Amino acid sequence: MSPVHPVPPVLDGHGRPLDQIQLVGLTAFGHHGVFEQERRDGQDFCVDLVLHLNTRPAAANDDLTRTVHYGELAIAVAEVIRGSAVDLIETLAERVAVVALSDLRVAAVDVSVHKPSAPIPERFADVIVRIRRHRAEFATLAAAARAAAAEPNPLDVTPSSPQRAVLALGANLGDRLQTLREAVADLDAVKGVSVLATSPVVETDPVGGPEQPDYLNAAMLVETTLSPHALLSVCQRIEAGHGRQRTVRWGPRTLDVDVVVYGDLVACSDRLELPHPRAAERAFVLVPWLAVDEDGVLPGSAPRAVRDVLEQIGSEGVRARPELRLDGVQ
Repeated sequence: MSPVHPVPPVLDGHGRPLDQIQLVGLTAFGHHGVFEQERRDGQDFCVDLVLHLNTRPAAANDDLTRTVHYGELAIAVAEVIRGSAVDLIETLAERVAVVALSDLRVAAVDVSVHKPSAPIPERFADVIVRIRRHRAEFATLAAAARAAAAEPNPLDVTPSSPQRAVLALGANLGDRLQTLREAVADLDAVKGVSVLATSPVVETDPVGGPEQPDYLNAAMLVETTLSPHALLSVCQRIEAGHGRQRTVRWGPRTLDVDVVVYGDLVACSDRLELPHPRAAERAFVLVPWLAVDEDGVLPGSAPRAVRDVLEQIGSEGVRARPELRLDGVQ
């Protein structure tokens, strides 16, 4: 078994150390290395993982679905070790990091890859590559891994059958309700997109950013034959048509249309991450979503029911506005 090394903490948004889950000594047989005999004969590789995350929600409810399922993670990492060969264990460590960060609850991961049978002509105990990767790097790491494996980005793939997606809408400038109504009509008019249902409208306090007016928010359940990237482009085109300008992060806007989930896809690029990386933190997304899809689920290595996530974070700052309807009926 690999020794457990002290790992410096990763801090959350409030400056507090995140909790850690360590998976130590995971061993699988692979064919990685620059020498022909390594590729031909293979050898054991050992991986240690330290996941940095908040385990309080899981502990408070004794609920596996609110934390990382380390058994499933171990299987996924072992598959990486047994998978396509690479020259460097540095590359192998990056691929393991991508797997660990694919769970949105993981804020950062430390990966140690051991190669105790490395072909070194001197006596030695081990060769170890250690890396730390953060969630903010996930899109870049995943894209590099796909490029190295010559795999297409699933966000560019047109589905073979219609897929259900959830879109989140928001506006806090101008005639907010009319803008949301027009956005629904605009989306329904797009070839390859059909609106199945729209949620009740809620009014919400702004989250982050400068001082600004309250928002009207809603959710849409759509069916689409577009790829995720194509659907995103449609949403951004409709935003622009309503005067959306991206000048201030989390600033006021005439219209915001986000792709929250697309089927059960978990993927990312520099343009889009699915599921939406902050959906699980935003009651103004989850409340309308649950209203339009009571069986809604946030995809991931351990899928979570929207109902459970909302119960965990609460709905403070989200107010029902039953007199406001996206269908235009008062």
